[in-house]
Parts: sequence; structure tokens; C-alpha cells
Amino acid sequence: MGWNYNGLNYQYDPTPLPTVEEVILQAMEKAKLVSECDPVASDFSRCGRTDKGVSALNQVISLNVRSSLTKEEQADKSNDMREIPYLTILNALLPLDIRITAVSLRPPPNFNARFSCSYRHYKYLFSKRGLDLEKMQQAATMYEGVHDFRNFCKIDGSKQITNFFREVYSANIVHQDGDFYVFDLKGSAFLWHQVRCMVAILFLVGQGLESPSVVQELLNIEKYPSKPLFEMANDLPLVLYDCVFPEMEWLTSANDFDGTQKTKVVKEYTKFNGLLHEYQLKSHIAAMVREVYVKDEVKENSDAFPDAGAINLGDGKGRNYKLYVPISQRDLGDDVATVNARHKEKQKQKGKR
Repeated sequence: MGWNYNGLNYQYDPTPLPTVEEVILQAMEKAKLVSECDPVASDFSRCGRTDKGVSALNQVISLNVRSSLTKEEQADKSNDMREIPYLTILNALLPLDIRITAVSLRPPPNFNARFSCSYRHYKYLFSKRGLDLEKMQQAATMYEGVHDFRNFCKIDGSKQITNFFREVYSANIVHQDGDFYVFDLKGSAFLWHQVRCMVAILFLVGQGLESPSVVQELLNIEKYPSKPLFEMANDLPLVLYDCVFPEMEWLTSANDFDGTQKTKVVKEYTKFNGLLHEYQLKSHIAAMVREVYVKDEVKENSDAFPDAGAINLGDGKGRNYKLYVPISQRDLGDDVATVNARHKEKQKQKGKR
């Protein structure tokens, strides 16, 4: 659960909150599974980068860790129960909102968590209130296929990316529970902030502020050589739901222990269940508050200010506006060449100091 963290990636500069990888590597260093808390030292790789506030399920990382077996012994499955109980050790050291759920002791040759992944599966949770779901689905379908998504991401000059073509396998609006739905998205790989930008446009369509055809128009880089200025959707509702790989052999907590480890596993699951129960209780209490108080206040304020509006950003608050400016009339941001050149120049100036 990502709301307590400054994103997934390990950062060498200080961050306001710890990152998920930083916490995991610190736990590994404490358990003496790695020599130091530095991803480079352990040949570290992750499947999907997630931003500050974004959560992930079935995220996959790959790295070299200490083993209690020789190379020859590692190749024999019958020795698995003699291996270090990685899950039990790490979950005892990690905070409850970070869990290691499985380990592959014999990954395929040349396995890399980033490049060996078949596809990523994201879900963005949102309330249907005030949204036309049918129009959102019409727009979502236009994301499917291979497209240049430069107008649906933040360009990172440090990466010097020039190819923005990505393939989306499926994009659907799916009912989750009660008033809540998810934007269910599967694709080969995604650009920085791509999913949140895609969702932001779907919200504009759902609110009737844009036509579903705006998606096709933004995918046309001749019409829009660079991204029009618009705010991306909030981070909290986004979940990297799954990272799918070719068939691999995974060892889970159910078999990552001998008799002496069973009590520890049960204890960790009990504590984790307690955390989930706490969040469920808070969710139900929030629903009671909405039922008793919020709905009447919202209606009263809506009647008092009929011309007021707010762009849905997925956070329940949105951004207020007096007069909506269509995407087609907005200023464009810098194009890819300009962003990349500016970063190169900054690096050159740093080198002269």
C-alpha cells in the first residue's frame, strides 16, 4: 500500500518519505541478505515503477541475495526446504504495508524483472458519481492498440526517450463494488505518469467536458505535436494490480518454512489482517459520515452555486473552475526535442562547474 511512501524506486538523494525499495533493501541489509543498501551492488531490477502514493500488488523485483546452498544444491528442488526462509525473515523486518508474498529460487536464465515481464495490469479506482460511464468506455477503447502516447505522459529529459510508442492490450471500465468502478488497463509497458494522464482525460469525457473523440485527437501527434496542458489524475486510487511473466516457479509463504517457522508466519498474517481490518472499519465509518452529513451539504452547495464546477481528478475534491477551457484551446507544453535538449544543456553546465 503506497500512500506512506515516496514511490517505489530507491533514491540516492533525500526524500520526504522513504521509498519502498529503500525499506526493502534496508531490511535485506539488516538480515545480511545483501552486502549493502544499494541496488547497484545487488544487480537490482523492478518490473513497474510506481509514483509517490501509488500502490502495487504482485510487484516483482529481481536481485542477487545470500544463499545457504551451493550453486549445485540450488539447482535441485529437493533442497528448497534447506534454503534461507526469505519470506519469513523479511516480512518480520518490514512494515505491515510492505509484504513479500513469493520468491523464485530458480528463475529462467537471464531473468530481469523489468525486461522479462509479458505485460503490466493497472487498476484505477473511482466513484461513478457525476460520470457518464458509457462515454468513458467509448473513450477507453480508443487507447487499445499501438499508439504514440507522448501526449499522455510526463517527458523525463534525464531518460532522453524518443520512442513513445506503447501497446495497450485492453482498456475497460469495470464495476468494482457499490458506486465504485475501476479503469482496468493492460499493456506491454507504460511511460511516466501515463496511466494517470489517461484517466484524467477519461474523467473529462465522463463529466461531459470533452467528447470521447478527444482520445483519438491526442494520439494524433500531427495535430498535437506536444501535450496540451492538463492536470493528471490523483495518485492514491492507482494500483499496479499485477505483473505477468512467462510461467515461473514461485515459492510462497505456505511452503517457505519448516515446522519451526510456522508460528512466525501465522503471527505475521495475523498482524497484517489486523491492519486490513482497521482500513475496512475506517472505510465503513467514512460511508456513515457521507450518508449522514456530506450528501446534504453537497446538494445545498450545488443548489446555491449552479454555475460552479470542478474537474474530477479522482481525489474526491477535484479542481474548481469558473469557465472550462477545452483541450483543443489550451497551450501546448514543450515538445520532446526541447525537453531533451534542455536537460542535456543542464548536464553540460553542471560538468563545467
